[in-house]
Amino acid sequence: MSVMAVGSDPEERIMVDPRVCAGKPCIRGTRIMVKNILGMFAGGYSIERILSAYPELSREDVVAALDYATRVIDEEKVIQRA
Repeated sequence: MSVMAVGSDPEERIMVDPRVCAGKPCIRGTRIMVKNILGMFAGGYSIERILSAYPELSREDVVAALDYATRVIDEEKVIQRA
């Protein structure tokens, strides 16, 4: 089993470990998945509101999650819908 850290700044904050949350990207030291943070942003939450919901996170954790998502999307091939 491998544990992978991602990106430069995000590598300190985002981890991918098959033993944690089925290998989904999470904030290091938590089981808070990047997708949860993205879903909150999509739902209109501000960083302050996310931090209120997850007091164990720092502003840098939330920003790292967004940076991670940006890097993943940048690497993925986008499929056009008809």
